[in-house]
Amino acid sequence: MVAAMTLTLFPIRLLVAAVMMLLAWPLALVASLGSAEREPEQPLALWRRVVDVLLKAIMRTMWFAGGFHRVAVKGRQALPAEAAILTLAPHSSYFDAIPVTMTMSSIVMKAESRDIPIWGTLIKYIRPVFVSRMDQDSRRKTVEVIKRRAQSSGKWPQIMIFPEGTCTNRTCLITFKPGAFIPGVPVQPVVLRYPNKLDTITWTWQGPGALKILWLTLCQFHNQVEIEFLPVYTPSEEEKQDPTLYASNVRHVMAEALGVSVTDYTFEDCQLALAEGQLRLPADTCLLEFARLVRGLGLKPEKLERDLDRHADSARMKQGGSLTLPKFAAQLEVPESQALEDLFALFDERGGGEMDMREYVVALSVVCRPSQTLDTIRLAFKMYGSQEDGSIDEHSLSSILKTALGVAELTVTDLFRAIDQEEKGRITFADFERFAEAYPDFAEEYLYPEQTHSQSCAQTPPAPTPNGFCADFSPENSAAGTEPFRKKLD
Repeated sequence: MVAAMTLTLFPIRLLVAAVMMLLAWPLALVASLGSAEREPEQPLALWRRVVDVLLKAIMRTMWFAGGFHRVAVKGRQALPAEAAILTLAPHSSYFDAIPVTMTMSSIVMKAESRDIPIWGTLIKYIRPVFVSRMDQDSRRKTVEVIKRRAQSSGKWPQIMIFPEGTCTNRTCLITFKPGAFIPGVPVQPVVLRYPNKLDTITWTWQGPGALKILWLTLCQFHNQVEIEFLPVYTPSEEEKQDPTLYASNVRHVMAEALGVSVTDYTFEDCQLALAEGQLRLPADTCLLEFARLVRGLGLKPEKLERDLDRHADSARMKQGGSLTLPKFAAQLEVPESQALEDLFALFDERGGGEMDMREYVVALSVVCRPSQTLDTIRLAFKMYGSQEDGSIDEHSLSSILKTALGVAELTVTDLFRAIDQEEKGRITFADFERFAEAYPDFAEEYLYPEQTHSQSCAQTPPAPTPNGFCADFSPENSAAGTEPFRKKLD
């Protein structure tokens, strides 16, 4: 069936889509001339209204040709003066652009997108809010632009935001980013559904790539999408002062409408779990719990990374000395709270009210720099190493790697012997670095070979799930926020 569609329907649909984009390009080019920061004229000139209608018709034709013959719309889209921001979820595919082209709402996009031929011109027409990865101040500027537009009393087009910040497989709603809720204005929640019998829509880290998703979807004769506009959500005074609370409450409203659960994991958690470092995090790692608890303290990522060296220096001076909860709070410069107690308990392995600050620093380094394995190990050697030559023994290497992986038990004897070729009983970071460069896959061979073998050979393959988003993040498995915290060695 797929082979037949590939030779017949697929090329026709692809050709029609390309033609529609070429037709839309000159209209979008003319209409987007001028400064993108200038406030839109009110009311819109007749020719601009005509261009808007034509572009919507062309885009609808393109989606129709792609198999989206009917787009089911429920509810009423609020006017810009009623809700300046539309929050869409779940975000699961680039086909989520359908509601964008239907409403011609502004969106938040990477600045690099405007340089893409043809597509960049179409994007500029809807006057998006561009985010630059090169500008370290871009996040603050983006929030300011969203706030200014949202408080313009409907003069700017509505801004359509996907608050999850990444694609998921629609089985739950992950933590919403607060950007859409910082302005403190009413928002209209919008939920998306793709009730197809065969899911070829979902595009996430795991599973088919972007081109394969496009190919399979265009090979389906009919694709379904439902867009439901929920009632406008007006924030309370408390929610206006607390964007995180506002985001959480809107998320629960949307989850209820979708009939799915919520999970406290975030986009950053999945980045951590799938980071391409030399130390791949196992499925049972407690570092995801650690990252969630650190967020609960309200510490900003930029501050956490800046404080790494300060914490490392303090831990090195203590030489593994124990730290109590009050001293831990003072070191982090935060007040004692339940969140801090939960974080402290992760490292209080014996339940005696004491922890090793070095373990916190190693865990924090992994969370802040998940792909930079050697940077974390170098930092750990500085804290655990002897004052004479910075070397460590097998026990210290075990402590470092157990913390870096967030696991209860780990055998490092074979790895230590492989690095300690001169059989000194101690190794330096230079020894470790040379070994890691010579054997970049050392973790797979020395740290969890049994796990790799059992997962690939012994265990029954898991039941098929919608492609993507870290299967072990599902609410049933993570129970984030509902189960007690888990100690590192429990």
